[in-house]
Amino acid sequence: MSATLDTAAALARRDELEKRFAGLSLATRLYIGGQQVDALDGATFERISPRDGQAIAQVAAGGAEDVDRAVTDARRAFESGVWSDLHPRQRRAVLQRLARLVEEHAEELALLESVDMGKPFTDALAVDLRVTVQALDFYAEAVDKQYDEVAPAGRDVLATITREPLGVVGAVVPWNFPLMMAVWKIAPALAVGNAVVLKPAEQSPLTALRFAELATEAGVPDGILNVVTGFGPTAGAALGLHPGVDAITFTGSGEVGRLFMQYAAKSNLKQVSLELGGKSPQIVLPDAPDLAVVAKAVAGGIFFNQGEVCSAGSRLLVHRSVKDELLDLVVAEASRTVVGDPLDPRTGIGALVEEKHLERVLGHVQGAVEDGAQAVLGGNRVLTETGGCYVEPTVFDRVDPGMRLAQQEVFGPVLAVVEFEDPEEAVRIANGTDYGLAAAVWTRDLSTAHRMSRAVRAGTVWVNCFDDSDITVPFGGYAQSGFGRDKSLHALEKYTQLKTTWIKL
Repeated sequence: MSATLDTAAALARRDELEKRFAGLSLATRLYIGGQQVDALDGATFERISPRDGQAIAQVAAGGAEDVDRAVTDARRAFESGVWSDLHPRQRRAVLQRLARLVEEHAEELALLESVDMGKPFTDALAVDLRVTVQALDFYAEAVDKQYDEVAPAGRDVLATITREPLGVVGAVVPWNFPLMMAVWKIAPALAVGNAVVLKPAEQSPLTALRFAELATEAGVPDGILNVVTGFGPTAGAALGLHPGVDAITFTGSGEVGRLFMQYAAKSNLKQVSLELGGKSPQIVLPDAPDLAVVAKAVAGGIFFNQGEVCSAGSRLLVHRSVKDELLDLVVAEASRTVVGDPLDPRTGIGALVEEKHLERVLGHVQGAVEDGAQAVLGGNRVLTETGGCYVEPTVFDRVDPGMRLAQQEVFGPVLAVVEFEDPEEAVRIANGTDYGLAAAVWTRDLSTAHRMSRAVRAGTVWVNCFDDSDITVPFGGYAQSGFGRDKSLHALEKYTQLKTTWIKL
């Protein structure tokens, strides 16, 4: 009876969220100079929800002329000093008001995120929006707590070292955590006084446009935050090539990251920071803690957000002495994870972002079969009757470290299980890809934890946990996972430049 009641309550909640979304007035136009405007040529594109394959909005498709308009407005606003010349505590107050507005509209923003790109509403609210508010609060508090330096020059000299804002920052963000990752870039850039032109992914533009409205309401001056929706080869390329942009910060694929470096070289040598893909290993040693705990972390590390996470633990590197036991526990965890409607509170895995990406994920599954990996669980598209883009949790055993599944980023709910014999082999396998974003080590031995954490080349190494984090610590990668860091005070370095002032006394 209780299960029936739970189901009824879940369906009622889903229906309530559906009605609420239908009643929203969606922001779908470009946001430039504090106003919603159409693309200059009037172009739009249709947003299809991966939840059910239904159209939800016609969104403005900005092009090069629209990017130029946004950058020009941003430059004018920056050089006027309307934001950069404010007393730091005034910028702090605006960002704090923005944090409170996001908090107040959290359910609305989570709903937009869920329907737009397919993640479970419960995750969007509990994770994405919570972290978004934390980031705004953190950088608001950091505004008036940064000190400049006096160099230890001779007594007849006063040499000061000051940090100044760059000017106009172009931010290009992915579709998997649309608002959270946008704010990871916007908040520190604004905190130090820059103007920002944001280009959200075309697969998930709705929260960026709504956030811009809230920023104006909070008191961010017109032109300081602009949003140009559109496609990568048009709007994204135009932003990367624009000579009026002083820096580009990008999170996404390695392929596009390379393009932004080319754009910088072809234009004004603007600064570029990149957070790219990953093939993160979870290394489980024979003396790992409770394997049931490990299994939960492994399942969460690859199935959270449908596996559409750059730091997803997509490789399970496990000592052969505990492999079979751990694999059984992981499969049991995966089997309990519900694939379903993102608006259903029972759902653990929502919809992949679009049909094209679903086909790409299934292509990786087929490639693993062709390469000789053993399918243990899943591997299929499900819930086709909904019209949505759903793939069940998938686990492959007997994956060789050189197989495509162990080398290429899938960006879906697909786990590759690789055996190892000793810690040295585990490190070799862990470091044996082009990526270096994150990793985890599971062991009870403190010495082993330290040695392996140092040996694994990754921007973040978790020990006896996975994906734990805080806004106070930096996030970014080694090797082809990019360079530069989001989060923490270190992120401020990407949006400022050093000036030395040498005064002869």
